[in-house]
Parts: sequence; C-alpha cells; structure tokens
Amino acid sequence: MNYNSALSGFHKLSIDDKLNKIKEMVELTDEEINRLRVTEAPVTIENTIGVMTVPIGVATNFTINGKDKLITMAVEEASVVAAASNAAKIARKHGGFKTSNTGANMIGQIQILNVMNPEFASQEIISRKDEIIKLANEQDPILVKFGGGAIDIETRIISTVTGVQLVVHLIVNALDAMGANAVNTMVEACAPLLEEITGGDVNLRILSNFADRRVVRSRAIFDKEMLGGEEVVEAIVDAWAFADADPYRAATHNKGIMNAISAITLATANDWRAIEAGAHVYAAKDGYYSSLTTYDINEEGNLVGTIELPLALGIIGGATRVHPVAQTCLKIMDVKSAMDLAEIVASAGLAQNLAALRALSDEGIQKGHMKLHARNLAGSIDGISTELADKIARQMVKDGKVRADYAEELYKNMK
Repeated sequence: MNYNSALSGFHKLSIDDKLNKIKEMVELTDEEINRLRVTEAPVTIENTIGVMTVPIGVATNFTINGKDKLITMAVEEASVVAAASNAAKIARKHGGFKTSNTGANMIGQIQILNVMNPEFASQEIISRKDEIIKLANEQDPILVKFGGGAIDIETRIISTVTGVQLVVHLIVNALDAMGANAVNTMVEACAPLLEEITGGDVNLRILSNFADRRVVRSRAIFDKEMLGGEEVVEAIVDAWAFADADPYRAATHNKGIMNAISAITLATANDWRAIEAGAHVYAAKDGYYSSLTTYDINEEGNLVGTIELPLALGIIGGATRVHPVAQTCLKIMDVKSAMDLAEIVASAGLAQNLAALRALSDEGIQKGHMKLHARNLAGSIDGISTELADKIARQMVKDGKVRADYAEELYKNMK
C-alpha cells in the first residue's frame, strides 16, 4: 500500500470528506468506513450497558523506515493529533523516523515459596530447562508451528518482607500476539513440574507487563530551521535535560509521550494500561525515574531525537481480533505485523514528545492548547454553525478570554 501521508489541508475537511479521502487512499470498503461512524461496540465485557465513545483522528506526515504512514489515534485531548502531525512534518525533511527492535519476547513469572535451598533448586530448574520448555510449548502448538513459543527460562532469588522467594521466568516469543493468554496458559501448565523439581509451593503464575525483552527504538532528525532556529533547538535540549534529571518533570514529560502511544494502542484495541505500566517501569530501570527520550544536536545544528521503551502490542487475538474498528484502524496504518505496529507507536511517541518540548521551549504549551480549547467551547453551543464557531473561537483567543461564559456572550452578540 503506497500513499503520501503529507495531506495538506486535511484538517479543514468535513468528517465525511476526511473519511472519503482515507477510503480512497487505503482502499477501505463502505462497510469499513461505516464502522468508523458507528457508536456501538461489540460486547466484550460483562454487564455491558453502553459505550463511551472517543474521537479517532488521523495523524499525517509520517514517514517510518522510508514508508509513508497514516496513524490512527483514539484520544479525547485536543492538540494531540495536530502536534504529532506537525512534528512528523519537521522530521520528514531528513527522512522521517528510523526504527529497530529486540523482538517479541514476553516473560511469564512463576513464584515459588517455601523452597529449602533456593540456590540448589535454581540450578535444578536450569538443568531441566528443555523439559520445562517442551511442556510449555505443548500448550500452544499453533504458536510453535509459526515459529514462536517458549524459548528459554531464567531463575531469580529475591528477598521480600515475607522471606526469600524463588522466581522462574519463562521467556516466550509471542510473534504477532500481545501474548498474555499464551504465556499465562504456559506458566499455569509448568507450575506442578516446578513444584516437583524444587519441593516448594507455587503461588503466582502470570505474565509480566514489564516487557523489557520487547523493546522498540525510534530515532529522527528534526530540522533546526523548521523548529525555529538554533535558540529553540538549544532550549529543547535543555528542557529534555530537565526531565532526564528530575522525576517531577519526567512524569509530565513522559505523560506527553504516552498521549500518542496510548491513543494508538486504544485505537487498535490493545491493552493501553499494560503499555503505560511497562513504559513507566522502563523509565525507572536505572534506579530513578527519567525520560524515555533523548535529544542532542548534530554537526549541522539539527536536533537529533530518540525514544526507547517496551511495547507489547498485538494484531491478532484478544479484543483486537474481534473489534471491527480496531481492524479498520490497523488497515489504515497498513500494519503487517505486531512489530510494525510497535515501531509506528514508538515513532508517534517521539513525535508527540518533540512537539510538546518545542511548544514549551518556544511559545509555551498553553497557546496551542487554548486555540483548540476555544474551538471546542464554541462548537459546544447548541445550534451554532461551523463558520460562527470558528469566528467566536478566534475572537476568544484574540481577547485572551477562552471561557464558556464568554463564548456564550459572543454568540448572543454575533448571531
């Protein structure tokens, strides 16, 4: 699927015109387009009484590994999609985003209590690794058939407030799945054998959401002139250094990254809570909470940005498989594999972070936010036309009074 993701004026189109444009570009069917208009979702949870709809936007201008990408984001916060699109446009001049990854390995943990000699038991487990892996792989022959499955085990001895515990890690290549169901089934099956080997009592058997064997990296060069010049570039690096050194700033810095990452994760019906948890643990992997991104200045004076974090995403199984809107979003992004999706997500996170740092370092984050907030306030007035809403929004920003009561006052005077 080949298209140009630099869609000039896309944001000015009506929703129908946007959908028709996307339909033409990525060859969506009428049914797939209608899914994006439907507010009902398949029943995937218990006690369902309705749905909470979230707008789905399309971030443009992205080039990832030499290929143009449109990126779907499900998010309620204004400016997220526009900011990511703008940052991608700046990166586009120097080839866009380049990515790499460590593969799709997940960790299943088995907690063993009351082990008399943990060191000896640990060695016994390793000596019977092949037997344990064989048992695990018997639980999911389909995953094994396609080249995945359990590939290794590790042991850890940890001290806790309730005593010493022996923890076994089962390493599983999940391929294009997120892997939770497969991994959990495998560790459940291995529990009795591990009790026999160790003489201990197995307690927890569950996947870890700290997917540090499934790390994705993305990097890009952001043009100094498009950013606003050398002073802005230096200010962005200083702003990043603040987040890198201070957890109070890093929390907000990384939250901005997750604006994009969680939005894509939600649009594809992946587990955004697991992704959030893993990302924040990874940010503290060196013993203190820090930035998930890095920035520097190259010889030409351009800004060089990188991001690195674990992304356990899937394109088969779970809600992603049964949710029709998720399937349509994957098609729009032309996703071919779980790692393809993860690399898109990482690149969008880097773009989102760069956009936030640029706004903070140059004009302040609130200026752009308030423009969009003004449009939202004006657009929420009952019966207002699009043209008048735009006019009122511009007036509120000009007057520096972006408030609901002022929007109503302007409406009464203008209509």
